[in-house]
Amino acid sequence: MEDEESNTAKKCASKTKSFTGNRSAHAYHYHHQLLQSSNRLAYGYGYGFGYGYQNLHQTYPALLPLPPSIPLHLTLTPPFLQNHSFESKTQFRKSSLEKNNPRTATSSDSHVRDFSVSQAEIEIQKKISLPFDERNGRKTADAKPKVLAVARRPDSGGVEGRVVSLLANHFLVQFDPSQRIFHYDVEISPNPSKEISRMIKRKLVEENSARLSGALPVYDGRRTIYSPVQFQHDRLEFYISLPIADGKPVLMCIESINPQENMQHKIFRVSMKLVSKFDGESLSGYLNQGDGITPLPQEYIHALDVVLRESPTEKCIAAGRSFYTSLIVGEKEIGGGAVALRGFFQSLRPTQQGIALNVDFLVTAFHESIGVIPYLQKRFDFMHDIFQNKARSLTNEERKEVEKAIKNIRVFVSHRETVQRYRVYSLTEEVTENLSFLDRDGTKLEVVGYFKDHYDYDVQYRNLPCLQISRRKACYLPMELCVICEGQKFLGKLSDDQTVKVLKMGCQKPRERKKIITSVMEGSFGPTSGDHGKEFKLEVSKEMTRLTGRILQPPKLRLGNGGHVRNLTPSRHDRQWNLLDSHVFEGTRVDRWAILSFGGTSDQKSCIPKFINQLSQRCEQLGIFLHKNTLVSPIFESMHVLGNARLLESKLKKIHKAAFNNLQLLICVMERKHKGYADLKRIAETSIGIVSQCCLYSNIGKLSTQFLANLALKINAKVGGCTVALYNSLPSQIPRLFRQDNPVIFMGADVTHPHPFDDYSPSVAAVVGSVNWPSANKYVSRMRSQTHRQEIIQDLSTMVGEILDDFYEELSKLPQRIIFFRDGVSETQFEKVLHEELEAIRHACSRFPSYNPRITFAVVQKRHHTRLFPYDQTDPSFTENHFSDENIPPGTVVDTVITHPKAFDFYLCSHWGVKGTSRPIHYHILCDENEFTSDEMQKLVYNLCYTFVRCTKPISLVPPAYYAHLAAYRGRLYLEHSDSNASNRTSTVSRTSPAKTTPLPELAENIRKLMFYC
Repeated sequence: MEDEESNTAKKCASKTKSFTGNRSAHAYHYHHQLLQSSNRLAYGYGYGFGYGYQNLHQTYPALLPLPPSIPLHLTLTPPFLQNHSFESKTQFRKSSLEKNNPRTATSSDSHVRDFSVSQAEIEIQKKISLPFDERNGRKTADAKPKVLAVARRPDSGGVEGRVVSLLANHFLVQFDPSQRIFHYDVEISPNPSKEISRMIKRKLVEENSARLSGALPVYDGRRTIYSPVQFQHDRLEFYISLPIADGKPVLMCIESINPQENMQHKIFRVSMKLVSKFDGESLSGYLNQGDGITPLPQEYIHALDVVLRESPTEKCIAAGRSFYTSLIVGEKEIGGGAVALRGFFQSLRPTQQGIALNVDFLVTAFHESIGVIPYLQKRFDFMHDIFQNKARSLTNEERKEVEKAIKNIRVFVSHRETVQRYRVYSLTEEVTENLSFLDRDGTKLEVVGYFKDHYDYDVQYRNLPCLQISRRKACYLPMELCVICEGQKFLGKLSDDQTVKVLKMGCQKPRERKKIITSVMEGSFGPTSGDHGKEFKLEVSKEMTRLTGRILQPPKLRLGNGGHVRNLTPSRHDRQWNLLDSHVFEGTRVDRWAILSFGGTSDQKSCIPKFINQLSQRCEQLGIFLHKNTLVSPIFESMHVLGNARLLESKLKKIHKAAFNNLQLLICVMERKHKGYADLKRIAETSIGIVSQCCLYSNIGKLSTQFLANLALKINAKVGGCTVALYNSLPSQIPRLFRQDNPVIFMGADVTHPHPFDDYSPSVAAVVGSVNWPSANKYVSRMRSQTHRQEIIQDLSTMVGEILDDFYEELSKLPQRIIFFRDGVSETQFEKVLHEELEAIRHACSRFPSYNPRITFAVVQKRHHTRLFPYDQTDPSFTENHFSDENIPPGTVVDTVITHPKAFDFYLCSHWGVKGTSRPIHYHILCDENEFTSDEMQKLVYNLCYTFVRCTKPISLVPPAYYAHLAAYRGRLYLEHSDSNASNRTSTVSRTSPAKTTPLPELAENIRKLMFYC
């Protein structure tokens, strides 16, 4: 089900934070205690696969180095005041004490801290740790302690299942704990771009080897340099000259550079200051000790990460945590001004075997590095007309589309030699021919004349607007003189055709993918290339990690058979089953339904009667009753009705009224996909109260048995039925925890965010919960809109409370245990999500008198880069099922070697990968008051994957999380409108302006308890 997708990690800022004045002690004291007090907060002991630390007050991006360890004489400083805030500068300012008693900077100056964490320090911090005030996110001396039950691995791993040999794309990194690393803060003036910063660093190292003690330091591209040896002085200053034109734009001018400036050199002042020095003893202790107290040494991990990224950064296009190069097969044009580049992802992770480098193959779309005019011609058909007729100008709508496409893209100019890059902020309101500006002496100059006089260039596209390259000043560049910079990810929404091409490039079979990853590790551009690792005494294995996994047995399933129960155990290698001689477990009866057609040719419309007849027959074969006649005759409308929300609503109400306001199902057949689909769902499910099922004429024309069966299963689920149930109920499978008379609820939650260029729309959160026990295969849902791009579910308590009400209505009991699966959370957010959302769940439970269920809170991750491969092709586990060049089989679970050294996590591949390489789901159990064993939790998740209502095979993701994802997507549809003005409203809103959250419309009462979102 899950084939390979091209995903890249998000960009991680590595700029360090600082604090000012007396606030430094207070703020840092707070942060330091959050890190070390594992008995107070969820992952204080260092849960961080992506190595970003996040406390409850401030988010640290992945791999961000932590501030220095606080000296012991400051540990009892009171917490910072509520109105004090963190500041964003890197350099630490002196406290008031130091200001009154200045000291000369020497190599032994106390501002340079040795960050080896002793056990004594840890014990002292543990004893003095202050309780946490949950209301405002601060440590307080008088608050009542709130202990969060942090799940650690309850055993040494599971034992059930057949053992199988596997390889994982993790590469062991050996480090010398005694190797000291010296952290220098770097300030470059004037502030350069990332590309120029690296040029400066490269030249600095080449020309100043003696002052740098002969070291080969590494640079993070911003404010940090790490060295394996200490430089000659703790404070150093350099002046680096580069052949860069000065080129400062002035107020009310175009990008005004004199031609004589082309050959001038620009001088950069580089200031370095030693801010810390540390070794790897604390990391070694963290990996080897099981006390749960030793914190993960974030700064040491970050330093190692920068070391291993240095060589790929110099040789590849760096984008976030990934690198792209034409040396991996090359780039491919995918149309629309975009190209697909192959690359690799790398990240350090603490695992049971030690520190490992996770390396994976990926494909991502980039803007094509061509001229702005040719780029726009590839994106918009109307630009071809402008190419043919240069006198033609853009209409208002065309101008908006062009501005949206080009905004925030970086460009360079072609009319002169320079390494400067400019970001496009907007288009000018006037066309180039009408633009003018004031020169330095106040003389009014026309843009067209300026380029003729200074560069002897005649502007060709005079009726096109210029690019505005400054947010505040009027700085203009003609489009035809600008070229799109290389290495910019295509953040807009790809077309269906572009998406297919990208997925096809990234869809590599396991053997092919493994070969590419191996070539990265052995290649001249990968993390093991260069000499930086040797300088820091790092040894990176070029062999994938060998480990053993287990293949869990599939559960016995309960199906229907003409009113009788039939059991079936999926025995195929892909664990699929068919319903050729069986019925769904619970079929529904649909007596009142109708068909609504949008568009279609005369021949297509003539297929409707045949479609009705065959769908009814297929439903009958599956144990679902669908009346052979619709309640009203099929209704045929044109496609333009879908583009008019008001007209669409009137049509739907008319059909509903004709069915005496008692329509169970409306099947909508469309000529093609249309944005009015969102309006259709919103109106049907909120304004009217009709369950709808959409399909395309292209599928109806074929009328394959599989298509009809899939359609029947979705209809059955939406109107209240279910496809399958576990033959052996959960209480019989996990009798230690589950009982028939003590119901359990399975809940899922997810948040969906608007696309990257949408600065306005709210995020949508959804929560689902099972309401039938012990089958646990019917789920109700709740959806809420919330603050733009807010990941924490803001109204979780209310939604959970409403679902518990529904559960009580169904069973006349409240669940004794809550198993909560949270989707869409990155590892840097684990601590914040656990603290806030677990508290919200408990608050929802507190609404009921004397109700205190045991809660298990798990995070499920799909977007990670761990892949598992068969190790021994002669292994019976593979050869018996013809797995030689195929994916690992469904039920493969791994909970050793590559998992976290302390936390309760495991990888489970519950599905069969038809295309590409299977991606196992990474499950993290953050809180476990139910005290599952590894075997119990893994069996529970795997068995639930067989109960998904839309198909007859196990799915890749545990159903509660999958349903929550579908429900959140449905909520997103409710906010989308086909009106043209709605699609343009985002372009005028800046990222800094607060967006008002638009509430979701309420569901119709007769829809609320159905799985309408399937």
